[in-house]
Amino acid sequence: MSEQKRAAVILAAGKGTRMKSERAKVLHPLAGQPLAAYPARLARALGCDPSVLVVGHQAAEVEQALGGEGLHFALQQEQLGTGHALLCAADALRGFSGDLLLLCGDVPLIRRETLERLLAYHAAEGAAVTVLTAEMVDPKGYGRIVRDGAEVLRIVEEKDASQKEKLIREINTGLYVFEAPFVFEALRGVGRDNAQNEYYLTDVVAAARVAGKKVRALSVADPAEAMGINDRVQLAEAGRILRTRINQAHMLAGVSLVDPACTYIDAGVEIGAETLIHPNVHLRGATRVGPGCEIEPGAVISDSVLGAGVHVKAGTVMSEARIGDACALGPMAHLRPGTVLKGRNKLGNFVETKKATFDEKAQASHLTYIGDAEVGKNVNIGCGTITCNYDGVNKYQTIIEDDVFVGSDTQFVAPVRIGRGSLIGAGSTITKDVPAGALALSRAEQKTIEGWAERKRAKQKKS
Repeated sequence: MSEQKRAAVILAAGKGTRMKSERAKVLHPLAGQPLAAYPARLARALGCDPSVLVVGHQAAEVEQALGGEGLHFALQQEQLGTGHALLCAADALRGFSGDLLLLCGDVPLIRRETLERLLAYHAAEGAAVTVLTAEMVDPKGYGRIVRDGAEVLRIVEEKDASQKEKLIREINTGLYVFEAPFVFEALRGVGRDNAQNEYYLTDVVAAARVAGKKVRALSVADPAEAMGINDRVQLAEAGRILRTRINQAHMLAGVSLVDPACTYIDAGVEIGAETLIHPNVHLRGATRVGPGCEIEPGAVISDSVLGAGVHVKAGTVMSEARIGDACALGPMAHLRPGTVLKGRNKLGNFVETKKATFDEKAQASHLTYIGDAEVGKNVNIGCGTITCNYDGVNKYQTIIEDDVFVGSDTQFVAPVRIGRGSLIGAGSTITKDVPAGALALSRAEQKTIEGWAERKRAKQKKS
């Protein structure tokens, strides 16, 4: 017996006026991803092909943001309700016959396991329509499920519900499985004779019953899964729930979080076992952290890769950096995009790097800026050293070869190459290449005037 075909439609056309934002609601970020990315990825994981995203408000921006999710796009130019939105996807699903999963771009917390259960129940019952429902203590504002045992008689919207129907606590989550192409045939016969003058998707239930088809409902165990995001309060609450899930998964995989409630890890982050993460750490984007690391409070790490045994000290910030094994960073270091540490490196407090590669065991312990540079093995860079890489128009590179010792308060005026094993005297401004094994100095001769300070103080007292 062949496996039942699946497709998905994700509704993402609304503006989301309650967000009070110029940005389309489905593009608001949640744990590092746009809201609509969550149902899109679930549809792909469930084997839905095709998956169609119905766009409307800021359609071009939504398509650009989600262009890498393997979606087809359908445009809803006029907002005439959820039924109309699904009908806008009909052309993209022309010729499809099978189970059609309907998801919402502003419902990001639904779990794969829940949708698998919904699809299985729909198939087992031979239903034309199966709606995912939830039991709510306060169902106000939601459509109510009117049942006769397993059979769903109708779904009535809040504005159209009688007083008796408003007492029903089982509500419509807005997520469905439909039999296709039946659902499109039914929608074409749906009118707008209701309180909101819209095409209700829920009217497909009545159409199915008239056609003698089964309508079923399956209740989700945790109503929070079906939470829709309509304003920033709900967005923050969804973030809290999702962070809890993410953090629990990492802890169960062998990562230690000192205070999970104050640890902020994006959905795409990977962390190796035996890593210890302190409070108020932010791990963002495509960050990957190796095993056995320690990340201290206040660190913010974005789109970076850390090897094994890396120690990130308090307040360190990095973005698009590649960190080898056994490095020590910070406190208060700033690693900007293009920083590469090969391993066993040390960047201390108030060290800033940008487009800089440090070979193994090279270090800069404090108060240093290294930009547009290649630093060799075993190089020691003294306090207060900077690469002068920008002349106001162009950027230039500094190359420091292996085993160089750089004295404190050195300025390298790029482009310049420092030869292997050379020594740069403290307080030097280096404007020319230094050959291997050399000592380079650029200091004015010290002048000492004995007794000058005492004479000055004496003169000040008299005045």
